[in-house]
Amino acid sequence: MIKNLVEEHVLAAFGALKQHYPEFCGCQLCAADVLVFTLNRVPPRYVASLEGSVVTEVALEKDQSRAEIDVVVLEGIRKVSMAPRCGRAGARAPA
Repeated sequence: MIKNLVEEHVLAAFGALKQHYPEFCGCQLCAADVLVFTLNRVPPRYVASLEGSVVTEVALEKDQSRAEIDVVVLEGIRKVSMAPRCGRAGARAPA
């Protein structure tokens, strides 16, 4: 089975970071927009075996890799907050 391990890390980063922005809508549409924004900007890391998965996980666990993902997730939260497609009234960008 082919799997993009970055997707798991993006989901985890989004889950951890969104709670710091209570003004972020967080509905399914806005959450999906942030995830798509991030995944389209972070290079994928596809694996097809357990060995490949282990090596890739080690690389993704490095602080630099996590920081890069966090920065893009935060940018996505900011952009989606500024113009949520869900139509949430009074939406504003996180500080």
